[in-house]
Amino acid sequence: MRGRSDFVFWPPNRGERTNVTYAPDHDLFRRIKDRVAIVGIGHLPFAKDIGRPISDTAVEAIQLALDDAGLAAEDVDGMCMLEMEATHEVSIARRLGVRGLAWWSKISYGGGASCATVMHAAAAIASGLATTVVCHRARNRGAASSRPWSQEKVLVKDDKALHTPWGLIRPVDVIGMWAHRHMHEFGTKREHFGNVAIAARRHANRNPHAMTRDRPLDMKTYLAGRVIGYPLTLYDCCLETDGALACVVTSVERARDLRQKAALVHAVAQASGPNPVHLANYNNTPAMETTSVFCAQSLWRRSDLQPRDMDCAQIYDAFTPLVITGLEDYGFCKRGEGGPFTEGGRIELGGALPVLTSGGGLSEAYVHGFNLILEAVRQIRGTSTNQVPGCKATLVTGASGVATSALVLRAA
Repeated sequence: MRGRSDFVFWPPNRGERTNVTYAPDHDLFRRIKDRVAIVGIGHLPFAKDIGRPISDTAVEAIQLALDDAGLAAEDVDGMCMLEMEATHEVSIARRLGVRGLAWWSKISYGGGASCATVMHAAAAIASGLATTVVCHRARNRGAASSRPWSQEKVLVKDDKALHTPWGLIRPVDVIGMWAHRHMHEFGTKREHFGNVAIAARRHANRNPHAMTRDRPLDMKTYLAGRVIGYPLTLYDCCLETDGALACVVTSVERARDLRQKAALVHAVAQASGPNPVHLANYNNTPAMETTSVFCAQSLWRRSDLQPRDMDCAQIYDAFTPLVITGLEDYGFCKRGEGGPFTEGGRIELGGALPVLTSGGGLSEAYVHGFNLILEAVRQIRGTSTNQVPGCKATLVTGASGVATSALVLRAA
């Protein structure tokens, strides 16, 4: 049954099996819900070339997040990062001045992993394995030569072997195929993708940290954009960026004594769905369901809140079509209606569901979605440069198309 944990045991004085439903306090997700919080955030200025190794920038971002929370390195006993980091937890902890790690974790699948760092941190805190966990993403990939697809060798392994030999080498090639099929199946238009790009850019234009803060975008410019992977153009693609970001997760009891308003971790989830192919799962089911569908099912089942309760949404946006599928997958509209959902300024500040209120990966910076977590925290605090009035709850999602994760943050 959903929402409960059934355990089977053998009573010592009887020979029959008995089903026992444990109290909610024994359910890990109930122990996480609103009892763990993000209490500090920090990031370095985004850049095309930050000029320093991620071993340096990761430490600085974590220090900023700890200072934001009013904590010190000595308070930290847990750490979680993306598997793509070319750094090690112990070396970062040593440089920070952490006295001793009691728990650490790395999450795989790139853009699907950012929200999962918070999920793993919350689980560690709720289960008593750690008390204060820092999550971070440090990334130097602004240079074209640093991108994985520019370094493909003759031998292609794993899931890439299913599509790379046929010319689908870059992520944009694969997502372009998905976008083309969505257009064919549901009548989605390029203008719908343009609505996503323009909303993100308008939000970025009001964000002093955004890479495109001084570069407006309109529909005429969008439609004239240089084709990168048909039907996707330059403006459908995220900004490859150098950056370092971090957040601090601890218990609600601890949060009450700290510097900032707590952003409560209300619900968390990870999912891959059946038989996923990394990135190229646009044909995963007849209804074009991505991995995010299965993540959403777990997320909303664990949540007291539903899509209608979200005041804004930070939907993963490596490419504009991922926002349209995210709107569908997470239940804001029906399958095939993601395109029309973007019309009339509906996803802009002042609309029914503001999306990517910092500018997101399309217009603030692309750091595998970690900036979406920080923006969600700012919305809950009431400090965003594109603040949704009275924001009480927001969704953050990972990438559709890979094993992914998502979380709901709410106000205390």
